[in-house]
Amino acid sequence: MPGAFHRVWAAAAVSSLGDGVYGSALPLLALTVTRSPVVFGAMEAVTLLPWLLFGLIGGALVDRWDRRGTMVITDLCRFALLALATAAIAGGFVDIGVLIAIGFLLGVGSMLFDTASMALIPDLLDRDPDLLQMGNSRLQGAQRAADGFVGPPIGSLLFSLSRTVPFLADAVSFLFSSVMIRTLPARPRRPAETKTSILADARVGASYLLHHKLLLGLAIRPAVGNLAFCACGAVLALFAHVTLHLSPAGYGTFLTTNAIGGLAGTFASGWVGRRLGTGGALTATAFVEAAGLLMLGLSANVFIAGAAFVVLGGAMAVTMTLGWSVRQSIVPDELMGRVAAASRLTAFSAGPLGALLGGWLAHVAGLRAPFVAGAGVLVVMAFVAARLTGNSRIDAALAEAASTKAIDTAPVGPEPISTEPPVGTAAESPA
Repeated sequence: MPGAFHRVWAAAAVSSLGDGVYGSALPLLALTVTRSPVVFGAMEAVTLLPWLLFGLIGGALVDRWDRRGTMVITDLCRFALLALATAAIAGGFVDIGVLIAIGFLLGVGSMLFDTASMALIPDLLDRDPDLLQMGNSRLQGAQRAADGFVGPPIGSLLFSLSRTVPFLADAVSFLFSSVMIRTLPARPRRPAETKTSILADARVGASYLLHHKLLLGLAIRPAVGNLAFCACGAVLALFAHVTLHLSPAGYGTFLTTNAIGGLAGTFASGWVGRRLGTGGALTATAFVEAAGLLMLGLSANVFIAGAAFVVLGGAMAVTMTLGWSVRQSIVPDELMGRVAAASRLTAFSAGPLGALLGGWLAHVAGLRAPFVAGAGVLVVMAFVAARLTGNSRIDAALAEAASTKAIDTAPVGPEPISTEPPVGTAAESPA
């Protein structure tokens, strides 16, 4: 793996650690203000809303802008936002409206940073499918370990000591990430076409995705998953507090079980992909996710719920690692930002709806209802995935991408001297 990738890996690890600290502290802070599941659903929804509003435009901008610079500036903006949020918390100026606004603005930053990162990684790894799978596995592993395993208990502990420290820690993590990304070497890219409008560029990326059955399937797969996961995630803090009787510190520890499964899934993704094929693995993980979600929602025992969270995290990690690697291997570089944004937009489009639906279901049918409904949705998705992202379709797309890459990188020699008469001469056949 090139040295530049290790710097991206370090930035992702530290930033994910801060996100884990923030992710466990935010619902605990919200619990001091409200216990309404509908409000918790709204807080979950606004973090994904920027993808719906600006996702396609963000992808078009990333394809025009320098991707490294975009990541640096975005991280600096997120650092400044969380520094201000920390001051607001310390001054007692935080209410639900402020928390929702912070979540929305962080979502805007995440949209730009993630799109630029997804477009930059294939360039760093020369679009090699094996390197991309290895790189995504390492990135996923670092993010799972930091965001889901180390960060949540630290965030819960820090919150019990001071409400402001977890948010300040996340701010510092963004500052570190911006410094690491800034040290990456500049990589020349083909000049972007600027004669068209941003909206026209965005439509090109969306059209490419919609007319490519495999890419569309790779986007629909996590979209349906997010409908189910966000419905459950919106009420997870309440579920853990009311049904599993977990304290704030216990809730942070509970979140780490998902990360344990995620770590195992990232490292096992290559093995699973080789045994089942990438398409077979994506179908199998949909069934496993459904089983894990159902077991989690029906459990009244914290240890059984934790085991279900492990299974769920492992299946989700395999899905993301394999799906991202295929997409990054087959999409042309000049379209990577737009197609990545369109894919994420499709994947996240159901997230806000799922979060609101989960809060409503919990309100009218109890806290277990979102988990049961989500499991049913994932079972349906398993059959859809089997048709759209099968092994034969993926193998054909990878072979076509490898052929195109070989043609693009082939040395250009002198043109051969033609012995045929030019078009339009008397020797041309009337046919």
